[in-house]
Amino acid sequence: MTKKPAKAATKSQAKAVAKAVAKSAAKSDTTSGAKSEKKSRSAKVDRAGQAAVKPAPGKPISAKAGRTEEQLAKAIASFAVDAPELSPLIAARAYRSGGYPYSDRPKRKVYEKELHGLQIELLKLQEWVKSTHERVAIVFEGRDAAGKGGTILRFTQHLNPRFVRIVALDKPSSVEAGQWYFQRYVAHLPPRGEIAIFDRSWYNRAVIEPVMGFCTPQETAHFLEQVPTFEKMLIDDGIRLFKIWLDIGREMQLKRLYERHIDPLKRWKLSPVDLAAPARWDAISAARDAMIGATHAPVPWSVVRANDKMRARLGVIRQILAQIPYEGRDDRLVGVPDPAIVLDGREFLERPSA
Repeated sequence: MTKKPAKAATKSQAKAVAKAVAKSAAKSDTTSGAKSEKKSRSAKVDRAGQAAVKPAPGKPISAKAGRTEEQLAKAIASFAVDAPELSPLIAARAYRSGGYPYSDRPKRKVYEKELHGLQIELLKLQEWVKSTHERVAIVFEGRDAAGKGGTILRFTQHLNPRFVRIVALDKPSSVEAGQWYFQRYVAHLPPRGEIAIFDRSWYNRAVIEPVMGFCTPQETAHFLEQVPTFEKMLIDDGIRLFKIWLDIGREMQLKRLYERHIDPLKRWKLSPVDLAAPARWDAISAARDAMIGATHAPVPWSVVRANDKMRARLGVIRQILAQIPYEGRDDRLVGVPDPAIVLDGREFLERPSA
């Protein structure tokens, strides 16, 4: 059954959304080195932890479970990426954090076999894009340490690099900062016969920039008002545009950030934004939800729950392959994206909070 398309945000709605995001970001804008601020964060997390284990009617919570949640809240509040060790409680809770639906990890051999088949399908897709002069653009957004880079790597691993490009732009130059906001991204849109993959995109203005204080609420509101029109221009011109948001639980984010810090080969991935992300968890959540709600049309969001990297990679690839009618598609192999972790954006917003 076809879902009714969501309406684009009006100017007043965009302004209201931007103000709400700015207010949430202001609450999260703390200095990690100040003890009083640290205590404030700890108190907020403690309250969140207590709320998370609120018993269902008729099912009183045990004292032991309550103590465990209190300990978890304190571990989250005191997290430091350069700590001697990661809290065992955070490590133990990471996989199921954020309401992740699975407790078991897939077997690597099964994953590698499925990935191999899907990568062959991606080659078919690329050949079809080349031969039919199609244009495909895929936007990857998500929480810090959600696995965007690894997913993009598996997506492009065996594709012909002459016909697929990964666009990962640095912060705007002084010249770019004075241009129309979308201008520097337009330069990287795919020509005929190519696939362009954006490792973060114009949606920086909806989440990262307002949360980190890099733009004003008015600029975010203007963006949210303009982006549906911008994307409609792209699809009207024949570009097949897909938008993916990778989401992870709070404990999983802390675990991955810590693992990046202790691994010399991955430490380069830690940016100032990554390091600031844990303290701005709630602000990023608010900005994410506002962004999806305001920009789900004309191009819908697909939200992939990415606590498990292997499942997330397979889910993303299937989600893209299933929506493009390329020649020779093996529907049995492509199958249907796992509905437990690959959600329509509206469906994600309507989910019960974890």
